[in-house]
Amino acid sequence: MSVQSLYTAATGMDAMQTKLDVIANNLANMNTTAFKRDRANFEDLLYRQEVYPGIQDSQQNPTPVGVEVGLGTRVQSTQKDFTQGTIEQTGRELDIAIEGRGFLQVFDPVTQTQQYTRSGNLDINANGQLVIGSAQTGRLLDPPIAIPQDATSVVINSNGQVMVRQVGQTQLTQAGEIQMSAFINPDGLLKVGENLYQVTDASGAPLPGQPGLNGLGIIRQNSLEKSNVEPVRELIDLITTQRGFELNSQAIQAGDQILQQIANLRR
Repeated sequence: MSVQSLYTAATGMDAMQTKLDVIANNLANMNTTAFKRDRANFEDLLYRQEVYPGIQDSQQNPTPVGVEVGLGTRVQSTQKDFTQGTIEQTGRELDIAIEGRGFLQVFDPVTQTQQYTRSGNLDINANGQLVIGSAQTGRLLDPPIAIPQDATSVVINSNGQVMVRQVGQTQLTQAGEIQMSAFINPDGLLKVGENLYQVTDASGAPLPGQPGLNGLGIIRQNSLEKSNVEPVRELIDLITTQRGFELNSQAIQAGDQILQQIANLRR
């Protein structure tokens, strides 16, 4: 046992703390519309090579193994889990859920950029345009879709066509089409909060298209996609993470006690 054991166990505690933060965020968002859970991945650190494997022994034969001591662990990455969340029927005509691959395109008036979301709790602003139902910022669907003031009902087809029925008319009139985008690497999207994602170099350029075509998912009206967080699974991860943190702290205590005993031997 050496001082190195203290630092090695400390890396384990730090990694477990990060994983705990990820789990806490997943649990906090278990009721967030279309939220996608994160997973913390770990990797081992460098190794102190005391004896290299394959070194020649006294008979000039290569040894089958060596002596190497690891220096701990760290968080390698956090990956998003884009598995489909449960589709919940809401009965509200401006609620839509994406069943399958893809994101809704929205325009952010604050950053003047296009952003992406899977949260389909839509609403109509004062100008009659479809927006994401947010109390903080009015983000328009992109391309914009205007609903006439005299519309009595709104029908959104699975392929993204938005139809309205107006006063005095029996036929539906098309008001616009919802466009969606997909990404070659959705894990590379940047989570910015408020159920929004931004493009990065890792995600690749957006691949826009019509719902139901080119591998894009379809749209379900009167529904919302629920979070894909599984509480039981997260609780199990929470328990194992807590135990891992405790074991690393015990390793530090054991190393400290042994160092104290070694120091006392010199007296």
